[in-house]
Amino acid sequence: MSLDLLSVRAAECVGCRLSERRTNVVFGEGNPQSPLVLVGEGPGEEEDKTGRPFVGRAGQLLDRALAECSLDRTQVYICNTVKCRAADWSTGKPRNRPPSEDEVAACRQWLLPQLATIAPTVILCIGAPSAKNLIKPDFRITKERGGFFRSRYSRAIMATLHPAYILRQNSATYDGGFSLLVEDIAKAWRTANELRAAGKVEPTFVEVDV
Repeated sequence: MSLDLLSVRAAECVGCRLSERRTNVVFGEGNPQSPLVLVGEGPGEEEDKTGRPFVGRAGQLLDRALAECSLDRTQVYICNTVKCRAADWSTGKPRNRPPSEDEVAACRQWLLPQLATIAPTVILCIGAPSAKNLIKPDFRITKERGGFFRSRYSRAIMATLHPAYILRQNSATYDGGFSLLVEDIAKAWRTANELRAAGKVEPTFVEVDV
């Protein structure tokens, strides 16, 4: 199935309760020919409004990190684990929440074919929830970020800090981990291009097949 057709079908999905309140399905954007795919957790308020991934404050920080690596959204592909906003509506005003296990499971019918169609060389998981979904359930982001793992979805996969986490940690004396995000993006991009080039060896993995 083509990426365009997959996107059209995902836009009609009612596979979980997130479909009941969404404004837009946030399928993904960027260059599907890129060797590098970035996978976050899920859309927030701004993403739900626009139908585009990572366009709020966290997305702006991600754009800054890409620019530090001399990259932009036209050179990579960006998507999320779930395609609809997960929010708590109990108070009447929606507040972002982590997607539940059943919501994540329901959205794999879109995420996995999406990754299979793009066939990235390297996947960079943005944040712990994405890493727990695509690398291993007990992934520890503060200890295992920046290391390459084997994957059925790409030749190599790694994880980095989520921009939203960095914004929360940022202070006058600490960049919140922004420099680590830049470092990881640069490493993932460099490795993706090296692996795509003929004759390059496999990266050094820190785990066996997941």
